Amino acid sequence: MERRATSLHGAGLGLRRAFLDALAERTPTQVDFLEIAPENWIVLGGLNGRRLRALTERHPFVCHGLSLSIGGPTALDLDFARRLKTFLDSHGIHDYSEHLSYCADEGQLYDLLPIPFTWEAVRHVAERVRQAQDILERRIALENVSYYAAPGQEMSEIDFIRAVLAEADCDLLLDVNNIHVNAINHRYDPVEFLRQLPGERVRYAHVAGHYVEAEDLLIDTHGSNVIDPVWDLLGTAYATFGVFPTLLERDFNLPPLDSLLLEVDRIRTIQQAHLGPAERCLARA
Repeated sequence: MERRATSLHGAGLGLRRAFLDALAERTPTQVDFLEIAPENWIVLGGLNGRRLRALTERHPFVCHGLSLSIGGPTALDLDFARRLKTFLDSHGIHDYSEHLSYCADEGQLYDLLPIPFTWEAVRHVAERVRQAQDILERRIALENVSYYAAPGQEMSEIDFIRAVLAEADCDLLLDVNNIHVNAINHRYDPVEFLRQLPGERVRYAHVAGHYVEAEDLLIDTHGSNVIDPVWDLLGTAYATFGVFPTLLERDFNLPPLDSLLLEVDRIRTIQQAHLGPAERCLARA
């Protein structure tokens, strides 16, 4: 199964400002690429702006958006999209992803809200993706998101995701933790769900931790360590689709960088276990 070309490879880490000093001093060998939310950096100047520039000149980066509101009911923010393109171009960042959700309605709502699983929503999202791709001059990837309600549902989550990706002809940011969270909350088989995804569209993946509110309610927080069932599901994804770039997300309760690097190492270990001998030689080169 042939996957779309990307400049990313190996294991990545979400860049947080708390890590800037440590990353300025040394480049961890475990980290092949870094990810930022452009909204947090796009207007940043001064010392931190210069530090970001130094990092983007040395390392592959991907941008993971928070506020394009690709499924939103109001018009796409074209001014923001143009400023985003300038930022991506100025830092030489080719890969851009967003959430398959919405977060604005005549103003920011500061949450990622579920899009109704309907054919009308499929067409609406696909048109906005095409519009964004035209402005950004990049093929974008959409992330399968965690959700806690499914208003107006006419189709399953997996059918909705597949339909949006096909109609928009865009790529997938595969969030493995979100599959696990949704599988518990909405009572479906995560492996069966995973295997129905279009593997050829996977650009890269996220793994993260979550909060256990109750036995049947998980909250996607990115505030704790990745648990074993999520690591196992990542291995299943590699076995199903082949090895793809994978990034560790951590947004809250940040431990020391060295602790996070242990989890990045685990990504690399799982990747190595699913590479063929020739691929393992190339990965070590």
